[in-house]
Amino acid sequence: MATLICYEHYQQRINDFLITKIDQLTINDTKLLDAMRYGLLIGGKRMRPYLAYITGEAVSANIDDIDAVAGAIECIHAYSLLHDDLPAMDDDDLRRGQPTCHKAFDEATAILAGDALQTLAFDILANHTFTSTHKPNELPIQVRLIQQLVSASGYQGMCGGQGLDLAATNKSISLEALEALHSLKTGALLKASVLMPALCGELVTEDQKHILSEYAQHIGLAYQVQDDILDLISTEEELGKPVGSDVAANKSTYPALLGLQGAQNKAENLLQQALQALARLPYNTQSLADFATFIVKRSH
Repeated sequence: MATLICYEHYQQRINDFLITKIDQLTINDTKLLDAMRYGLLIGGKRMRPYLAYITGEAVSANIDDIDAVAGAIECIHAYSLLHDDLPAMDDDDLRRGQPTCHKAFDEATAILAGDALQTLAFDILANHTFTSTHKPNELPIQVRLIQQLVSASGYQGMCGGQGLDLAATNKSISLEALEALHSLKTGALLKASVLMPALCGELVTEDQKHILSEYAQHIGLAYQVQDDILDLISTEEELGKPVGSDVAANKSTYPALLGLQGAQNKAENLLQQALQALARLPYNTQSLADFATFIVKRSH
């Protein structure tokens, strides 16, 4: 099992950043603010922020700039979970071992909290003072980062993937369709966690961004394959949510299509492809390699 270098440090850093952003909001409706705080700060592994920080470190980006990138990405991730858990979507009662937001508050408040966290993501990017200078022929860094996050989180990314996921429930879909679904639903935001920090690195070439994108594509898919495997073989205590929920919801999964061993082989294959991509980069990519290994070897 790979250990994640500086994981607790970066987890604490992003938590402090997010607490500050929530505390800076002018209070109007206290219940809604409490629900936003609950949805954003109840816990979570902070995998996407961690990936953003270690990518930023690899490409020598300014860490204060990565705070904004990581914070924006985590706000999008948190909002998506609040909405995913709703009765109209996955109808989950537990998230990270705690009552889901609509259970702790109510459905309307959970919807609004998700909406507000989504806009907070763009607020963070729009109002951060980035150190990166931009060349005369390119858009300002803020605009490019917002473009990237829009692409990852909207119809062409996470939301589109969730739509495909809902459409595929109670249907048998092909492996290709399942991969397309997950590259949007899960992979797009993980890819943004690599490509947005790469935009903040002054010396990253277009070719290097393409290689980083390959790496992110492989680990994004591996993340979901491993999630499907854990849904079968893990315990509720380890996962912090009911096991077998994908099977119960009659969703197509990698183990269902490939068998458990086939899914495990696929996860390992994706890991090797991710590591091969990293080997083509001129940076110290040890942390990124460890992250890829962790994705495939984790138990929750």
